[in-house]
Amino acid sequence: MTLHKISKKIVGYKVLTNDNTETAPAVAEKPSLEEMHENVERPEVLLGSTYKIKTPQSEHALYITINDMVLNLGTAHEERRPYEIFINSKNMEHFQWVLALTRVISAVFRKGGDATFLVEEMKAVFDPRGGYFKKGGVFMPSLVAEIGSAIETHMKHIGMIKPEKLSDHHQQFLAEKRAEFEAQHGESDSSAFPEQAVLCNKCSTKAMVLMDGCMTCLNCGESKCG
Repeated sequence: MTLHKISKKIVGYKVLTNDNTETAPAVAEKPSLEEMHENVERPEVLLGSTYKIKTPQSEHALYITINDMVLNLGTAHEERRPYEIFINSKNMEHFQWVLALTRVISAVFRKGGDATFLVEEMKAVFDPRGGYFKKGGVFMPSLVAEIGSAIETHMKHIGMIKPEKLSDHHQQFLAEKRAEFEAQHGESDSSAFPEQAVLCNKCSTKAMVLMDGCMTCLNCGESKCG
């Protein structure tokens, strides 16, 4: 029998029996999932998408490039997450704040966690000089808001934001309402929605028309009559 000298104060004890001295079966460790964080190493190759913004406020377009990392490649948990953003244009008027904006957004991307809050924060920025309408009648309160809209489009593309889709019944209802309105007022080829439409406060699209004594949005279905 081997003797062991106890040189420290006893703080607890346990009686060994045949039951607890048997070797416990090995438990398989769950593989750790790769997540985005600020210390993640930038790979040699990133997947990128570029979005063009052309506003009536400038003759030059802006090109927004968002590069993504692919996490957990080849597994059931594979996902794309934005890593960095670049904005380029021939117009140097906004160079200083655009450069600062790209660095802050890129830092938020690399920080990890839920970065989707950026979209709502940016889309809520209003230009004191007034906003503008995009093609299709969508109102943009500022250039920053449209950059946020481009980021939203990208996040929907890679699955970070789940797009809200109308039900088939709702879409059919809006199509019937639109056909009924155009039968009474004529079709319009210059825009996605009738020329008589006004701005919808819910979806910020110039698609709200008067139908049966009630203002109804032909884009999102918002109705003043409930």
